[in-house]
Amino acid sequence: MKALGTKISELRKARGMTQDELADKMGVSPQAVSKWENDLSMPDLPVLIELSDFFHISLDDFLKEKVQTVELLPEDKRKDIEQMFLRVYVNSENGDRVRVNLPLVLVKMARDMGLDIPQMTDNPMMQKIDLGMIMQLIESGVIGKLVEVDSANGDHVEVIVE
Repeated sequence: MKALGTKISELRKARGMTQDELADKMGVSPQAVSKWENDLSMPDLPVLIELSDFFHISLDDFLKEKVQTVELLPEDKRKDIEQMFLRVYVNSENGDRVRVNLPLVLVKMARDMGLDIPQMTDNPMMQKIDLGMIMQLIESGVIGKLVEVDSANGDHVEVIVE
């Protein structure tokens, strides 16, 4: 499991920020950021909340590392599609980060109507994702991290169904 300091450091670097810049955004000293990243201290709860908002990840995902597994659920154990989400995470080699969290019912309706979802089709890395195939897997009862791809040029894509 990654330490909180490692996560803060990775998220900061993924944005191309210095410790000084992050400190300025959070209203703390650069020394405080350095201590967080070296696991010598932890941010206070209000600062943790601000960090999770700033990095666009849930506080839960920020504080603990979920192990995403793929499961095939029997029909009687499956959630209603209206209660499920499709989460797509893209980290590009040049530092761009895309986070798309869509209700599955919306994805299914768009697919059934032949509509594009701009959050999915406007990004070149996301255009390569076959939503039809993903929806077939989900309708068959598959949940969890369905796709994880690291491209040769450093892009990283994950597709998770919850």
